[in-house]
Amino acid sequence: MRNYYDQEWGLPVTDEQGMYERICLEGFQAGLSWATILRKRPAFRAAFAGFDPEQVATFSGADVDRLMQDPGIIRNRLKILATVKNAQATLELRGDGGLVDFVWSFRPDSTPEPRAAADIPTQSAESVALSKALRKRGFSFVGPTTMFALMEAVGIVDTHLVDSHRRGSSGIWRE
Repeated sequence: MRNYYDQEWGLPVTDEQGMYERICLEGFQAGLSWATILRKRPAFRAAFAGFDPEQVATFSGADVDRLMQDPGIIRNRLKILATVKNAQATLELRGDGGLVDFVWSFRPDSTPEPRAAADIPTQSAESVALSKALRKRGFSFVGPTTMFALMEAVGIVDTHLVDSHRRGSSGIWRE
């Protein structure tokens, strides 16, 4: 967890595959701990072709059945189906500038300034709007709270505590 927090969480993700992976993993995390998802991340990457949306978009019902038997991942049929559906939606977005630009277009004008963990929001007007926009484009498991977590994870908002050594580390938000 510490390695993820110190070296990855909150840093900008600007590649399609990376953004697609984060959306899928945040969807799998719904109702579970992030520690569980991180422990299973290598198995998720193996199961979902390294989160290559072109490959995952072609997964069939047989692939879904196979994944439902994979003990290395979260075996939730709806979440697995969402991962395939989200890959297809990612490919569709390429005609309109792509997934990365689409997600980043919901960057707010300012970021939270939490002084204590209790001050960190769980969603925002932008995460609600992103959730609605992604659903309209065919994505699933992209609720407002999940999308706020995505926005934190990929650097769109900085919810590091104001006195944290990581505050501003994304380079996006400077004090």
